Amino acid sequence: MDTPIFDFVRAYANSQTSRLHMPGHKGKSFVGCESLDITEIKGADSLFECDGIIKKSEQNASALFGSHTFYSTEGSSLCIRAMVYLAMLHAKECKKAPRILAARNVHKTFLSAAALLDVEVEWMFSEDNYLTSEITPDRLEREINKHHPFAVYLTSPDYLGNVADVESLSKVCKKYGVILLVDNAHGAYLKFLERSMHPTDLGADMCCDSAHKTLPALTGGAYLHVSYDAPRLFVEQAKNALSLFASTSPSYLILSSLDNLNPYLKSEYKVELCELLKKTARLKDALAEHGYTLLGDEGLKITIRTTDFGYFGYEFADILREDGFECEFSDKEHVVLMLTPQIDGECLKKLEASLLSIERKKRIIEAAPRFVTPKRKTSIREAALSISETLPAKECLGRTLALATVSCPPAVPILVCGEEIDENALSVIEYYGIDELCVIK
Repeated sequence: MDTPIFDFVRAYANSQTSRLHMPGHKGKSFVGCESLDITEIKGADSLFECDGIIKKSEQNASALFGSHTFYSTEGSSLCIRAMVYLAMLHAKECKKAPRILAARNVHKTFLSAAALLDVEVEWMFSEDNYLTSEITPDRLEREINKHHPFAVYLTSPDYLGNVADVESLSKVCKKYGVILLVDNAHGAYLKFLERSMHPTDLGADMCCDSAHKTLPALTGGAYLHVSYDAPRLFVEQAKNALSLFASTSPSYLILSSLDNLNPYLKSEYKVELCELLKKTARLKDALAEHGYTLLGDEGLKITIRTTDFGYFGYEFADILREDGFECEFSDKEHVVLMLTPQIDGECLKKLEASLLSIERKKRIIEAAPRFVTPKRKTSIREAALSISETLPAKECLGRTLALATVSCPPAVPILVCGEEIDENALSVIEYYGIDELCVIK
């Protein structure tokens, strides 16, 4: 498989051309990558109006993923906004109300999309943890009949490694003529399992993948995938949707990274992934036998409920950090470790030795307060576009949230813009260590 973007950029870097164009570094080395950092010069194509090397590279990616695939150099965040916009266009075309039914554990980017596009959102809440949202086909059918949405929005895999039954849920959506959108940012590799578990292969109309999360692309590299069975409108308007929210200066370093990834995905990646999954499964078995409580069913995540082992998650992460390992995420109850084939066998052996050497302590009984569905005071859009102020969380009882105050990771809001901060919400917020909130002034 050829690499048209990477080849062009490398050839230009070696051409000794005087760069009387942006960027301002003119190819001179300050960090080390400048010679490959170009802009839309002649022959380099243009990401959102592509008819040359970028179009060819996206066609290569489309062949690999079995979908209409479009590049993003601004992560899955850009793709999420584009997905919601495209779904909105479809709703208008079908003369449906602008209402999305969404599992509650969305990335905060979904809220910004809803605010910008004035989408009405009906939430499907989890009874356990704000980071998860287990939705059964029966429940989805009840919610669709109750709210009559034009689209359903899922996050799968979620941050703790839970994978939704997209195949069964997509059948429910198709039964009612509802579009299915999936935030698959953590699951690009699912396409390359022995049996693909990629959302567009399981019935989703659109999904996004972050190539930098589980594939070896530079940070910011992502894909918007449109199923071959999705409404034609999505393909026809995909570039417009992406450009509506994107920078006009996409990174050619990231584009080259996505382009150069294609031959690897076509050749050795699947074998390497299969081997890693076997090693990871053996490691998980050893950890479970040692007494660790493991969560989630995603192959490339190891999620430990550390409180069962006697540690708060951030304490456990510090122990691993001292041993030379940096976790993807930790909170009061969990640590999350993300693996890819670029983690070698020696590293996995050291990780296993480190985890098995940690002394087990008395189980921590303290748990997050049970989350009660909050009262909606105003729309997401009205709240997000209101004049706001940031106050200590303890002073916000009875106020209305303006913007989601949540760090990344996990970037999953506990409360949503426009909801009332009641005593229950405040107790959950304080439990997870959120000190300040942005409220409507």
